[in-house]
Amino acid sequence: MIPSDEPAASIESNLLHRRGMLGTLGLTAAAWAASPTLGWAVTSKKGALGAPRVSVATSGSSRSRPAAGGIQRPDVPEEWLARNSAAYDYLRYLAKLNFKCINPTQVIEAHAKKRGSVWNSIPPKAWWNRQGFNLRVIDRIAQMMNVREVEVVSAYRNPAYNARCPGAKSGSYHQANVATDVVFPVRASQVTAYARNVRDRGLFKGGVGGYRGFTHIDTRGQNVNW
Repeated sequence: MIPSDEPAASIESNLLHRRGMLGTLGLTAAAWAASPTLGWAVTSKKGALGAPRVSVATSGSSRSRPAAGGIQRPDVPEEWLARNSAAYDYLRYLAKLNFKCINPTQVIEAHAKKRGSVWNSIPPKAWWNRQGFNLRVIDRIAQMMNVREVEVVSAYRNPAYNARCPGAKSGSYHQANVATDVVFPVRASQVTAYARNVRDRGLFKGGVGGYRGFTHIDTRGQNVNW
């Protein structure tokens, strides 16, 4: 039986308490190749996807900062914005990827969650391109399925926040910023089957996990199903 990145489940935010994750870091992050073909590349530096170390910004406040280049301002708690001073920079980065079916603002909002006294955060800047690739894979899948809206339920999770999520393991690929849980406006089983099909035909290399209500897609560099 292939170990899953997230055994048993439901959607983070309202339903995260009903699921957990398994998985191990240390494989590879994918890299974006020329459109319309998606490519992947093994990182050359050993341990490039090792256990994440996250520094959460605590100085300064984003309270008075304008929305990024006309992009809708994220609907997130002010305390979270104050802790994540680079949130708008990350939003600008995501906006430049020109997604067709994914709203960059909603991606930022998916990070602004709290478990007990522990806040989640945006990923370290050096890792932004990892999720950039993963989201472009998901965006391409949505276009191929003729879906116009994708909800990002969970993307990056910092170690402290991940440790508070029931059932979450320390080796979750969400901590390496190469995994995303998504909801399409169709049955999750359809998304899971389609994602596996196009992955097996070479769209990307990674894990696809199917759950009731959402699909986990990651670009770890090795094909895994659960």
